[in-house]
Formats: sequence, C-alpha cells, structure tokens
Amino acid sequence: MENNAHQPKSEAPANSNWEREVIEKLAFATLNEQKKARWWSNFFKLCMFAYLIGIFVMMAYPRFKEGVSSSDKPHTAVVNIQGMIAEGEEANADSIIEGMRDAAKDEKTKGIILKINSPGGSPVQSGYIYDEIKRLKKEHPQLPIYAVVSDICASGGYYIAAASDKIFVNQASIIGSIGVIMNGFGFVDVIKKVGVERRLLTAGAHKAMLDPFSPAKPEENAHMQTLLDDVHKQFIDAVKTGRGKRLVESKDMFSGLVWTGAEGVKLGLADGFGTVDSIARDVIGTEETVDFTPQEQLFDKLAGKLGASFGHAFSSAIQNINLR
Repeated sequence: MENNAHQPKSEAPANSNWEREVIEKLAFATLNEQKKARWWSNFFKLCMFAYLIGIFVMMAYPRFKEGVSSSDKPHTAVVNIQGMIAEGEEANADSIIEGMRDAAKDEKTKGIILKINSPGGSPVQSGYIYDEIKRLKKEHPQLPIYAVVSDICASGGYYIAAASDKIFVNQASIIGSIGVIMNGFGFVDVIKKVGVERRLLTAGAHKAMLDPFSPAKPEENAHMQTLLDDVHKQFIDAVKTGRGKRLVESKDMFSGLVWTGAEGVKLGLADGFGTVDSIARDVIGTEETVDFTPQEQLFDKLAGKLGASFGHAFSSAIQNINLR
C-alpha cells in the first residue's frame, strides 16, 4: 500500500517537464517566426525607401543627360541621327535640334558633326531639322556643320544632310533616295472570296479615302499623287538649295534611286570621304569629340514602360467586361 501511494508522486515531475519543454519550443518557434517577419518587413521597407529616393533624385534633375560629357578643351560636337526619323522614335526633331543647340552654345565647340545612319522617315521631322541647321548657320556663321554618313543616308536622312556645309561618306555608304512614298494594301477581292460584306458609313464623300477594303477611286488616287508630288518638289528644292552648283544633275537624280558613297561624290551628292574622327581632326582641327546627342532619361524610360504596361492591363480589363 505504501508503494502504491508513493508511485503517482514520482511520475508527476516527468509529465511536468515534458509539457514545459513543448511550451518552450512553441514559444521559441513563435519568436523566431516573428523575427523573420520583422526582418522581411524591414527589408521591403528599405527597398521601397531606396526606390522612392531614386525616383526623387531623377525627378529633381530633369535636365540630366546620359552620355553628354563636358570638356574644357576645344572639341567637335557630335549629334547622332540613327534609325528611322519620326516623332516618338530615337531620331526625332526635338531631340536632334536640342543637341545641336546645346552644341552651338558651348564656347569650346569648334564644329558640329551630324553622324547619320538612317534610311529616312517623316518629311516633317526631317524638314524641322533641315530648317534648324539653316538657322544655326545664320546665327553662328563661324561654326561649321558637317554630315558624316556611316552605312546609309537615304530619303529623310539625306534631306537633313543636304542642309549641312559638307557631306562626308564612306565609299560603300548608301546615299540618295530623293523621293516620296506612300504605300498600303487592298483587300477588296479577298473579302469577296471569303464572303465578307463591307459596311462603311461616312460623313464626307472622301472621308474613307484609301480604305483598304473598298475599291480605289481614281479621283482620290489622283489627289494623293498631287500631294506626293508637292512633298517631292519641296524635297528637291531643299536639296538644290543645300547642295547648289555641286550637284551634277541627271534625269535619275531625283527619281528615288540610291548610290554608293563613291558614286555620290562624283554626282555631287557628297563632298568627300571621312569618318567622325578624321573630319574632327583633319577638317575642323580638334583632337577631341564630345557627344551632344540627348539621351532619354532613365525615369522617362521607366515611366514609359510602366505606362504602357498599365495601359495594356487596363485595356485587357475593359475588354473582359461584358453585359450579362
């Protein structure tokens, strides 16, 4: 009887220790999870803070230009005209004109080189740049403006180059294409074969002019051809004004054909051969070149991409809304 009375008392401490250990383990696990949660919370707050600081810095310096270096030495300013010339593209009138004006304001600039590698583009954007070159030459008559062609300088690219004092090419460069083009497609026979009926309502006899799903109208084609001829004449006049007596005119010169740089020199479409470095050194007389091409700011790039992504998401959401 005495052994039975004392047996429960000997088991009680063991049960108590086991429960205490479990509780302690749970408590420590909870504390560890809380520490991890606080660490990740602080980490994300720090990332957000750094992101906001970066946004603030970029917004505080809206005139910051990547790639534009300064120099206290006499230098040749270089402005790149690369790719398609159009509003919204890298080669647009606002950007190129800004670069040329900044270069002309720099007291150490001894000459400006337009480094061109473009198949052309908008006649309006090209015309803006052409006019600005003419204006800068009047405002800074002592400042030479040269065009240096790498691979191609055609159509709107040549429109711009024609305003410069001289055009330098590589023998294998492609230049010319003094012409104007408008193209499209007609699907009238296709929709007939498929069995699609075209339903078109307009207010104005020619509001649907050149509609690809409607038969072409001779009077509308004639009207558009008149417009093209008018723009072509403006292009020809600009080239003749810029190149003057250097042109060796022929019946094909303004036909839209292109030539190599070597042939272009013979025809008076270009003045000689050279690169940016050789023209800066041997013609302008400076050993140093400075890139004045404005670059899109990082903030603008991010904002543009975020805006495009938001617009796409918003458009998708709207399209998924249906009346039921």
